Parts: sequence; structure tokens; C-alpha cells
Amino acid sequence: MSMPRLLAEGLLKSALTEASPSPDDEALTQLAARVDTAAHRRLGRSLAIRQVDAGSCNGCELEIHALANAFYDLERFGLRFVASPRHADVLLVTGPVTRNMREALERTNNATPGPKWIVACGDCAAGTGLFNGGYACHGGVADVLQVDVVIRGCPPSPTALLMGLLAVLDGGATKPTHPAM
Repeated sequence: MSMPRLLAEGLLKSALTEASPSPDDEALTQLAARVDTAAHRRLGRSLAIRQVDAGSCNGCELEIHALANAFYDLERFGLRFVASPRHADVLLVTGPVTRNMREALERTNNATPGPKWIVACGDCAAGTGLFNGGYACHGGVADVLQVDVVIRGCPPSPTALLMGLLAVLDGGATKPTHPAM
């Protein structure tokens, strides 16, 4: 196919993305209120999340990053990402654990103060994804760490991610609560 024809087709075709959710989505507003209430009830403050890529294809990361965009606005849910595992309540792990990332994941887990929750995000992290059984993969997150919550999907949607984090806060994961700050 010639370059001009390829360019013309790219400009004339519509985008292959799904329609954006309506800004007045009542279900999302209710989810926001539930997550915020659960975070303050369980922790007395916002939930701090450290995301760890243990060898993913970055599909899950794209959905996780969507949580911080103007539509989902993670901060309004009483959730925030932190740069250091020393400040985290949750390790949100994506991808299968590759042989090269196993030690880094274990070190990150050891640097995260307890009590903490480990969340396996996506089918690969659950040990059932596309890379399952690959020569460079050690396995799912549960093969390396004790997982508290699994969020399924390839990749999971931002709403599914919020529901999984809500499961952590609502007691779906049975770690002791933090003292109120």
C-alpha cells in the first residue's frame, strides 16, 4: 500500500476507540462516594497506592493511568498514587512476575510498611493471562507474594479497578486497619 493512500485512509476513518462515558454518570458518582467513605472509615485518610509493573505489556498501566485523568480524577475518590513504597498502603501489581522483576517486586514489598494490601491487577498478574507459562515468567503475583485482591480483565477497566480498590477498603481483604491520622 502506498504511503499517500495509507495516510488518506488514516485521516478519513473514524477512531477505533469506544465512546467516552457521560460526565453525569450517576453510577460513577455513587462509586466515588462509596470509595471515599470507605477510605476514611477504614484508614482515617486517603488510600496510598504504589503501582508496580512486574513485567506487563502496559495495557493495565494505560487503564491505571486513566484513573488520574480529568474524567475519573482518582483524588476525588480519596485515593492517590505515591512514588515510594514506604508511603503506600496498597501495592497494585500488574503483569506476570518475570524472572528479572521478581527480586525488585520482593524488595518493594519488603519496603512497604505493614499493614498493607497486595492487589494483582489484570489477568497476567492473576497468572492466567497471555504470558502464562512463558519461559521468562515466574508466574502470577500470588506465586511470589500473598495476594489480597485480584482485579480481573485484560486489561481491567478503570471502573473495575475502582471496584477492586473498594473491595480492599470494604474488607474484601482482611488486613488490620491503620490508626486514624
